Amino acid sequence: MAAMPDTNAFDTGALRLFDEVARSGSFTAAAELLGYTQSAVSRRVAALERAAGGPLFERLARGVRLTPAGAALHRHAVAVLDRLDRAGEELAAIHRGHGGILRVGSFATANIDLLPGTLKRFLARRPGVELRLTEGLSARLMELLHSGALDVAVISDYPAGLPGEGARTVPLREDRLLVALPAHHRLAGEPDVDLRDLAGESWIEAAPRGQPTLLVTACAAAGFTPRGGPRVAEWSGKFGFVAAGLGVTLVPELAARAVPADLVLRPLRGTTPARQVYAALPESPLPAALELVEMLGEWEVCTTDSPT
Repeated sequence: MAAMPDTNAFDTGALRLFDEVARSGSFTAAAELLGYTQSAVSRRVAALERAAGGPLFERLARGVRLTPAGAALHRHAVAVLDRLDRAGEELAAIHRGHGGILRVGSFATANIDLLPGTLKRFLARRPGVELRLTEGLSARLMELLHSGALDVAVISDYPAGLPGEGARTVPLREDRLLVALPAHHRLAGEPDVDLRDLAGESWIEAAPRGQPTLLVTACAAAGFTPRGGPRVAEWSGKFGFVAAGLGVTLVPELAARAVPADLVLRPLRGTTPARQVYAALPESPLPAALELVEMLGEWEVCTTDSPT
């Protein structure tokens, strides 16, 4: 049984030399192009042939040409060298922030305005970057960031608070809560609303029972306990119930763009319930992730209080 070729001897330098000899058809020409002596090229080719288990070139009166084994090896060498060149180009682009894959996670309401608007601007500046998006709760996004599955995560400190160690957090903006009212509501024409004027309203929300919420905390400060209404989780469902006059709800300013025209948004007078939005990064972030976070901090979210 013939011995298997020693492919460990096919290092990158040897393959590049082999490719140059194959392309030029001459040890002398390859030596001149690579800055070697002809004898050095001959020795390297001889070593390759020993590793390959047989001749790779036919020695002719003028130059050399590939043997069948040499042609087979050359096909593989070209493919390997091409992949290595592309890998080098991709790595350089990643390190410059101009290419590669950027994996971004965000919570749902950040995907209404903050993230899409920023990503549009980011891609206009860095069209070579490929985006991979993940939506989830902040706690889950932090798990993905810690596991290396995300390069940047847009999270909020509500309701679980800030993540622990192992990540860098950059404050982006305060996300105040506005009250959504049906267009025919008695307070719809006011520029802002005192929370105490809503003490008799039913509140559309789906917070976990028994856990404090921004609504409960704000109402307690105003001197009353909010009356529970239908428990609805999805924003589109909440808007439908409010439009039907079955209650009111708090809407993050980040979600203002999604509020339908038959509702009005009003800021709350006095102390406004709010959450803080952050970008979370691994300890050694990609340049593209840093650039995206900078742009997230610059983005002006739609803050229309009353869509019309």
